[in-house]
Amino acid sequence: MRWWSVANFVSNAGTWMQLTVQNLLVLQITGSAAATGLSMSVQAAPALLISVLGGAAVDRWPRKLTAAVSQAVLGAIAFTTAVLVALDLIDMTSLMVLAALTGVVATVDNPACALLGNDLVPAEDVPSAIGVGALVHQAGRLVGAALAGVAVGFLGTSAAYFGNGLSFLFVASVIPFLRPAAGAGRQDTPAAEDTGPDLTVREGLAYFVRRPRLVALAGVTGISSVFGRNYGLTLAVLVTGPLAGGAGSFGTVSTVLAVGGILGAVLGARLRRPSVRLVGALAAAGALLQVVAGLSPSLAVLIALVLPMAVVESVSDTAGTAVLQTDPPPHLRGRVLGVWGSIGTVWGLGGPPALGLLMELAGPRGALVTGGLLIAGAIGTGSLLRRRRAPAPVVLRKGEHDAPGRRALSPAA
Repeated sequence: MRWWSVANFVSNAGTWMQLTVQNLLVLQITGSAAATGLSMSVQAAPALLISVLGGAAVDRWPRKLTAAVSQAVLGAIAFTTAVLVALDLIDMTSLMVLAALTGVVATVDNPACALLGNDLVPAEDVPSAIGVGALVHQAGRLVGAALAGVAVGFLGTSAAYFGNGLSFLFVASVIPFLRPAAGAGRQDTPAAEDTGPDLTVREGLAYFVRRPRLVALAGVTGISSVFGRNYGLTLAVLVTGPLAGGAGSFGTVSTVLAVGGILGAVLGARLRRPSVRLVGALAAAGALLQVVAGLSPSLAVLIALVLPMAVVESVSDTAGTAVLQTDPPPHLRGRVLGVWGSIGTVWGLGGPPALGLLMELAGPRGALVTGGLLIAGAIGTGSLLRRRRAPAPVVLRKGEHDAPGRRALSPAA
């Protein structure tokens, strides 16, 4: 697990180094902000359309081999892009094709790597492993953004793509030496139940839809993603608008958000039995903090609120990921993650435009306040409805027996 964490840190740093310069590269080629958004959508589109197929592939194929091959392919794509950039042969068409290929491979790579990490620890330690992964992700994001500036400044734009390609190859070289933990949810060789004729996408969809806790998790995460969490958009407008700050001020806010994310990941790694109820409670708390942040009279007050907002969001994300990756039986986890990938892409593509429209109508303060109230209200309403639908417990008196076909329940049940 230590080796896997190091490999993921290197990979995340490389990925964020490439992402940092890719938007600049599109702007350099086209001079169009709209084209930048289009390139991001092209890379995300495969997750919307074929994530369920990628998840099914992860359930069918040996996990270590799948992760190693997908990492190597992503590295080859990054190297190809680097060569085209270095030779000044890159154009918008080739960049779009490469972005689409990256998105396709990621539909297999993301669930394969996520579940491979879980196989390296005993089942009871999976929530902690996911928390460590979140910590590694945040740290890699900070380091990758810093390395991008250094790489581009001294070596040119292609250096970021070369660096990302090397990071993928590093991960692929580590994977063969990883040993699944005894008692882990699934070993690398699929069991008979994982390779039977019923290994279909429909089975994963049916499982997801029939699990109320997964549907509830999707609802909580969805409304939070659309009306909150897009702080790079809402807080940027709030800081540079009503609070009269500049780019430096927003940089400070962004740094505090990153620090809060790291602290939240550390706390999330200590979770032992995360639940959907915990995810909802944390999301509602974060939404109320968002409401107060929207009313901030000064930049100092906003910064003081941003830290707990980021901590709560990070712990909530860690808890939700743990539920998602441990609730399904081992032979269905890839397909459930594939379904989740498609749902998450819908939020990722639809959230920013919806939030942007809300800011146009209500301003940045109104968007933060309204969004926070919608999130907290929706979660509270869902919780109340769930309690009303729950059957009342049946408690038998001493000496009574169950009627045929009826099960006695204690209040604890």
